[in-house]
Amino acid sequence: MPLHPQARDYLAVYPSDLNTDLVTLDLAKIQEMRAQDGLAIHRGPLTKLPFVRDERAEDVPIRIYRADPGDGLLPVLVYFHGGGWVFGSVKRNDAVGRDLAVRTGAVVVSVDYRLAPEHPFPAAADDAWTVVRDIFARPAFYQSNGSVAVIGDSAGGNLAAVAAGQARDAGLRLAHQVLVYPVLDTAMDTPSYREFAKGFGLDAEEMAWFARQYAGGADPADPRVSPLRSPDLTGLAPATVVTAECDVLRDEGERYAHRLAEAGVPAELRRYDGAVHGFFGLPGLFDQAVEARDYVAARLRESW
Repeated sequence: MPLHPQARDYLAVYPSDLNTDLVTLDLAKIQEMRAQDGLAIHRGPLTKLPFVRDERAEDVPIRIYRADPGDGLLPVLVYFHGGGWVFGSVKRNDAVGRDLAVRTGAVVVSVDYRLAPEHPFPAAADDAWTVVRDIFARPAFYQSNGSVAVIGDSAGGNLAAVAAGQARDAGLRLAHQVLVYPVLDTAMDTPSYREFAKGFGLDAEEMAWFARQYAGGADPADPRVSPLRSPDLTGLAPATVVTAECDVLRDEGERYAHRLAEAGVPAELRRYDGAVHGFFGLPGLFDQAVEARDYVAARLRESW
């Protein structure tokens, strides 16, 4: 299908994700870019909630959101932001954390995991697992009713998938995993990588750069880097996988959904036609972001 008109308008202004010469991206430049957010006004309103608090899960910073004004026990949704493991933060993704709390009715725990290149693999994966493990270990602290799910977009989708695998291996039962255009294989050899290599928001060259910053020294077959290469997906949490049609990451997300189903895991896949990478986080620019959030929230509420 052709590009959605809103995606076409977006790409006219932001043809690539980083929009800079990758050769110039030393640590100083990366840190400068982290301090900027030209898309802030498009990330949605900072909905006022009765409960927003910064805490720590062991040594990992987190932000906890609750839309329910009461003090009863609720499901807990752990959110891992995107940004190629290099960019993004709880602060930058404050609007989506608040929005997920309203839409799902859950306590949302947004994770400020360590970023590459200062903290390469497995730092982010370790932080993600620390938070999930802590929620199971201290349910009263999180006002958890015992139902825990994970959600992540892009690199955050990678961390959500990795955490789901670790939860299974540890005997901790997740209610659901939501993977939004996730990074699932650093091989980057699928047809969508060739079809949408340049000019569709997240360039193939940029994705390769992100992978080098985070996992350049890791075994690319390690399931904590490339969950799609895991030899055994049985017993994982039920899944919702969201992909964008015009995205280099499309095929690996869809292959993962199919592999989950083949392994007997209840998995539902939804592709957004004409959409580009990143749309889910920008409801101010994409009507499909609101549609996808409604869909994801409905899937999570069913899982509770």
